[in-house]
Amino acid sequence: MEKNGVKSWNFKGHEDLITASQFSIKGVVNKLKQNLNPSDDQSRPVISLGHGDPSFFSCFPHSAQDAVLHSLRSAQFNGFPQNSGVLQARRSVAEYLSRDLPNNLSSNDVYLTAGAKQAIEVVLAVLARPGANILLPRPRYPMYEAHATFSHLEVRHFDILPEKGWEIDLNGLEALADDNTVAMVLVNPGNPCGNVFTYDHLQQVAETAKKLGILVIADEVYGHLAFGVNPFVQMGVFGSIVPVLTLGSLSKRWMVPGWRLGWIALSDPSGILEKYGIVECIKSYLSITSYPATFIQGAVPEILEKTTEDFYSKTIHLLREAADVCYDKLEQIPCISCPHKPEGSLFVMVKLDLSLLEDINDDMEFCIELAKEESVIIVPGFTVGLRNWLRITFAAERLSLEDGLARIKAFHFRHAKKQIL
Repeated sequence: MEKNGVKSWNFKGHEDLITASQFSIKGVVNKLKQNLNPSDDQSRPVISLGHGDPSFFSCFPHSAQDAVLHSLRSAQFNGFPQNSGVLQARRSVAEYLSRDLPNNLSSNDVYLTAGAKQAIEVVLAVLARPGANILLPRPRYPMYEAHATFSHLEVRHFDILPEKGWEIDLNGLEALADDNTVAMVLVNPGNPCGNVFTYDHLQQVAETAKKLGILVIADEVYGHLAFGVNPFVQMGVFGSIVPVLTLGSLSKRWMVPGWRLGWIALSDPSGILEKYGIVECIKSYLSITSYPATFIQGAVPEILEKTTEDFYSKTIHLLREAADVCYDKLEQIPCISCPHKPEGSLFVMVKLDLSLLEDINDDMEFCIELAKEESVIIVPGFTVGLRNWLRITFAAERLSLEDGLARIKAFHFRHAKKQIL
């Protein structure tokens, strides 16, 4: 059709992408940053307790850089890799994961991805089929919802329960499932809740998933960042009960989120994923998408095999100390309650009591006004599926963390309802 002599254009943007992008924490944080007070001088810096990038703070150790230099200087990793990743790197990831598994993984059980986000994209695209649905936790890491939405995979939310240390409501999960349910997702250690699931609870999850005939997607990006009572247990331990797709990366444990090196690992000694075409579909998807930089892949064996226990111990010590400070300071803010002290990852979820505040109507308004008045960034709970909650990152230098929490406390008292005598 022509209008004023010009043929109308046949293209338009993909509206599903716009919908999917609404689940981005980064987008919300960027909006909050637009509300920062530009008149704040340099003596009052912006404190971001809203992101999960510990590399921003110099207090956290680094150990992986030399491995990348060695990889680059070797000149062995300048070309195209196999679609599933450099063999030495895949073998090294398999050996690293197998240290804590009853069944050893091989390089054929590991697929390298451009960060864990691409791993999420690959797995959800592989599982998507007409009418299928997936069970996601609430609160959640929003990238799962974003990619499920884009892949037309129906999302159903099961609750994780703050009064039970953020355990999964397995009865509620089971009630959500039907014959079109393909998988469930769990994040351990927890983002956004800072919980670490027990061995017994993970076994119950495996038995429930087996009963429902669904696989488990185990997001273990924060694997081994556990500093409370519960030790970190890989979901792959239960691979003989239910097939498990483990998603992991270098990002958090080695403090290098910008390097974008992730993996998908299959814990499935019974071969169910092969039988039902999941393995072939993962390979097919990886043949039509990008892969992590080969020189980063080339560094993986040295990173996984030669990182010292001192590095790991220092990281855990810093996170435990930061979590303690965060929990203690939050207890002093009347409008905030913390149902469960964080035991892992970099985050804590806290509940906002709006009844104690004079002129704040919801969690987003709280965060916007906090950014304006105190130059502190935290994530409103609606972003991760819990309205009028807040997600706070404690992975920060101690002085910055204490300053940020002190500003939140001052913000509370400035907006607290006046008591009528």
